[in-house]
Amino acid sequence: MSFGNMPLNQFLEALGADTAAPGGGSAAAMAGAMAASLCSMVAGITLSSEKYKGAWDDMRNIHEISTAAAKQLTELIDRDTAAYMEVMAAYKLPRATEEEKKRRSAAIQEALKRAASVPLETLKAVRPLIESARKLIDKANPNCLTDTGVAVLLITAAAKGAAYNVRVNLSSISDEVFCKKCSREVDEILGCIEKESLDLQAIIDTRLG
Repeated sequence: MSFGNMPLNQFLEALGADTAAPGGGSAAAMAGAMAASLCSMVAGITLSSEKYKGAWDDMRNIHEISTAAAKQLTELIDRDTAAYMEVMAAYKLPRATEEEKKRRSAAIQEALKRAASVPLETLKAVRPLIESARKLIDKANPNCLTDTGVAVLLITAAAKGAAYNVRVNLSSISDEVFCKKCSREVDEILGCIEKESLDLQAIIDTRLG
């Protein structure tokens, strides 16, 4: 079953079901995919008008970046759920003997690393979108300002949601080198996105009056 290819109403039904997956990580990836699609839309609308020909090179680049990001983030919806299911499967491994306990513990640690790595990919995937959003606000068709604004909010939600899901898995991982590396990446990327998002929201609020 692919949640990323489901009709939206079915995905929302699955998300609202009393099961743990799909959950917040998949929802964060979905938010990112929606943000990327909005950026594609705004770039495409701007490309369709000769009035904004001076911005076309930027718009083509943004359209290419955001289209690729939407595809990647849609795939991450399923990958996040799959990673969670791997963790659950590892916890269910037998532990009657010392050897089984060791195998189970190792499997849990590996599954947790994958479960942390997937939302980190989501976080990395939305990073270029916030840079694209600034260019859209500066150069795209101004009639699409609020569409870009919604994209900014979705990028922020996707980034913060992904960061939450990295951190919750890191809390159970014993590999300190892995944890420190992931934590540094999360702090750096999320900090950049949140700072830029607040700046862009202020610009949009000022223009809307």
